[in-house]
Amino acid sequence: MPELGNLLDRKRPIVTLARDTSSPQYFPFHRHARAQLVYASVGVLTVVTTQGTWVVPPQQAVWVPAGIKHEVRSPGPVSMRSLYIHPDMAAGLPAYCCVVAITPLLRELILEAVSLPNDYEPSGAESRLMHVILDKLQALKPTPLHLPFPQNPRIKIVSDALVSNPADNRDLEIWADSAGASSRTLARLFVKETGLTFGAWRQRLRLLAAISQLGAGQSVTTVSYETGYHSPSAFIAMFKRVLGVPPGRYFRSAPDSRN
Repeated sequence: MPELGNLLDRKRPIVTLARDTSSPQYFPFHRHARAQLVYASVGVLTVVTTQGTWVVPPQQAVWVPAGIKHEVRSPGPVSMRSLYIHPDMAAGLPAYCCVVAITPLLRELILEAVSLPNDYEPSGAESRLMHVILDKLQALKPTPLHLPFPQNPRIKIVSDALVSNPADNRDLEIWADSAGASSRTLARLFVKETGLTFGAWRQRLRLLAAISQLGAGQSVTTVSYETGYHSPSAFIAMFKRVLGVPPGRYFRSAPDSRN
């Protein structure tokens, strides 16, 4: 079967792929000629580019523009539903990667689309469904589940260490010696390179690590301590403050009955 993301038949504006796995998965860096909407109907996916990391819990998806080099991985079982959109049909959609919320209607449209053959008739009902999906994609709204990667070597020492151990609670005063810069310089560079303060960047890192671990089935208590929080209640308060709901409600989604 040809690589669907590189299928440039303009008569089929969207082609789809459904993939179900029962164990962790890793798809190394690659790119597509088509834009891709990566949706996890069950489980959690992480999409990584050279610019940052995006985490995809249930009810959300990552938008990856055509030509962007990226990798995809899952910490546990996942049901991945991908839409590949012809670049001519992606006008008006973001030119950058982002996590987007999936409405209940768009979710059902995606599940219906992946159940159809990709050689559908360009003038048939299946093609009309794909055009409805294109209309719905125009209303997608980005959500704050992106972790930008700094490139400056001085703060990259700090960011790489924290990615390896999100529970590390050292402040910039302590990091200054190993990074070879003052804490004030490091603080300025974090804002310049990521658009976030050091504290906000670390909180975002911990949030994304927590979503991935919770999606893999770890308990709230375990995740709380492994991401640097002193108690589960402090972790839950942060989670609710940023995402609007506690972890249990955030991961509550209807099962994909079309597997």
